[in-house]
Amino acid sequence: MRLKIIDWYIIKKFLGTFFYSIALLTVIIIVFDFSEKIDDFIENEAPADKIIFQHYMNFIPYFVNMFSYLFTFIAVIFFTSKLAMNTEIIAILSSGVSFNRLLYPYMLSALLLMIMSFFLANFIIPEANVVRREFKDKYIEKLTKSKDQHIHLQISPGTFAYVESYNSGTNTGQRFSLEKFDTNRSLVFKLNSNKMTFDTATGKWRIFNYYIRNISDSTESLRKGARLDTLINLSPSDMVIKKEDFEEMNYFEIREYIKEQKIRGNPRIVNYEVEKHKRIAFPFATLVMTLIGVSLSSRKVRGGIGLHLGLGIGLAFLFILIMQVATVFATSGSLSAGLAAWLPNIIFGIIGIYLYLKTIR
Repeated sequence: MRLKIIDWYIIKKFLGTFFYSIALLTVIIIVFDFSEKIDDFIENEAPADKIIFQHYMNFIPYFVNMFSYLFTFIAVIFFTSKLAMNTEIIAILSSGVSFNRLLYPYMLSALLLMIMSFFLANFIIPEANVVRREFKDKYIEKLTKSKDQHIHLQISPGTFAYVESYNSGTNTGQRFSLEKFDTNRSLVFKLNSNKMTFDTATGKWRIFNYYIRNISDSTESLRKGARLDTLINLSPSDMVIKKEDFEEMNYFEIREYIKEQKIRGNPRIVNYEVEKHKRIAFPFATLVMTLIGVSLSSRKVRGGIGLHLGLGIGLAFLFILIMQVATVFATSGSLSAGLAAWLPNIIFGIIGIYLYLKTIR
């Protein structure tokens, strides 16, 4: 469908209002964030250039994308209400343009913003977050901590590792054991050692004072030694917890990580699954919120822009509330990760369709 003058007019209004409002609020958020963290910056002697270029320059795309669907919603309500109050929409519809045709430039703009949000969330922001989180870990709060005691991991199907204690500073574990089970859940291999260290040069684990038992049918063999260098499907990063490290993973990395951690039986994997679904659900929310915004604010009503903005902000907060509640239920195991991420879109999609059908009547 070819774009006409009225289409370009709406697109410019839509995108102009969106980027202006998001730029204005970003400046305000940065000011508040700086005033909150200035004590940390001074205490940890953070250089000014790193505060600007490592933290805030990488914080801006992160913040913009986090609430892009809500900024889209408010932008649509604001300028569409203004068009309605100036009777411009009445003039457009009176000239023979249908509401569906009027909706076309809105949805086209929303589609562009949705694509932008998808690429930001899945490819650009993860790269920026590596630098931002490195700064945060050094100058604001520690994001990485060792699991320290009694680490149990499934490193492959039927293979389990246990470390009684681990020192992430020296990559050294105490009292390590490795067990393998066959398909009948019978023990076929067991390794015990007093100490293990990771050799960063070779990527191998060095095991000290070890005992190895191999069990086959009714026979059993025992082997022991003072030192063994071996490859194990285990890395030092498995021994530490890095807060919200999915922020550094792109579209492909987070999916690969989920597959790997499911095999290992990671109980925290649901957080990564919710994040995976959110990275598609949230960009799609741009279309849903645009439909609601146009349907809600395209009529001239008593109360004008203020009434429309009030309803819009109320719906925006309701969207966030549903999202947070659904995420809590997902992490507790009461709700699937996919449904938790898409539930706000489903509920607001139904609201959007209702408002759309009511408007075209």
